[in-house]
Amino acid sequence: MNKDVKRILLEDVAREAGVSTASVSRVLNRGPHVSERLRLKVETAIERLGYVPDGTARALASRHIGAIGALVPTLDNPVFSAMIDSLERRLKHYDCRLLIATYRYSLVEEVESLRTLIQQGIDGAVLIGHDHLPATLRLFQQYELPYLTCWHSEEDPDWPSIGFDNAAPARRLAEHLLELGHRNIAVITAPVDGNDRARARLQGFRQAIEAAGHTLPDDHVVTVEYGIEEGATAFAELMRLTPRPTAILCGNDVLAFGAMFAAQRAGIAIPEQLSVTGFDDLTQARFMRPALTTVATPADEVGRLVADALVTRIQGRSTAHRQVLEARVVLRESTAPPSSAFA
Repeated sequence: MNKDVKRILLEDVAREAGVSTASVSRVLNRGPHVSERLRLKVETAIERLGYVPDGTARALASRHIGAIGALVPTLDNPVFSAMIDSLERRLKHYDCRLLIATYRYSLVEEVESLRTLIQQGIDGAVLIGHDHLPATLRLFQQYELPYLTCWHSEEDPDWPSIGFDNAAPARRLAEHLLELGHRNIAVITAPVDGNDRARARLQGFRQAIEAAGHTLPDDHVVTVEYGIEEGATAFAELMRLTPRPTAILCGNDVLAFGAMFAAQRAGIAIPEQLSVTGFDDLTQARFMRPALTTVATPADEVGRLVADALVTRIQGRSTAHRQVLEARVVLRESTAPPSSAFA
């Protein structure tokens, strides 16, 4: 560090602005009863001097660090990236920064990631889904750390949540295919162990098919990791069945994209010879050819509401224990009645 570089102090800002240090603190901490004239004087002085507030000192004074932790399975999935973007943008309104950790769907790794975030210093945390190891809850309790879960709608006294029902829209997708006349339906799903969202969607598919008096045989359910290539591989496996399925329900849009690309390479027309559905409504879904029938998950709204609720909890105020948002089915061109030649 260059010893000639002078560290700018709060007192320097006060002297430059011609106000008291208490006035500078009120402006920095967004205190009440701060006039526009005072705010402009202090902000002008800060900009002129290049002053950077001492985060450690502010944390000690406020008992808050100004950081929120987010644990997500992966950022490869654009729907999680959209939620994180919304969360971070909203947290900036509260002068909070976001620390992100991923755990690749390993709940053991999630515990270690949470422990690391706590060691780095966070005021609260948000987790994806309802499936978590008991050690995760113990860490929150041990450190008296506010937390929220999202992306699910389970009612659980230990896990406050903001999310949506994954099973109900999955049922509606399957019912849509049944109403079109499909009977030989298959599923491509992500692994369900430790992933309550994938498990709920598969359950919804199965419930609708069985309620209609049909079955979903084991060989009609292919489980693969998340990815376009994996969706294409699962599609190839399903096309070896005799007779071939006339419709495929996919647990997320990316798996559906893989299935659609593979169908196009195989010369199988969608939806004339095969109907395909997704789940998430990624931006690419409506630009596919044909556009993908899917479920629109409220990623932006979840991120915004989580930020508001978590900051409220950190401030010691109460919020709703559970908020359930709508995830609606979006019907597009990738589904149609089965062709008599292929049904």
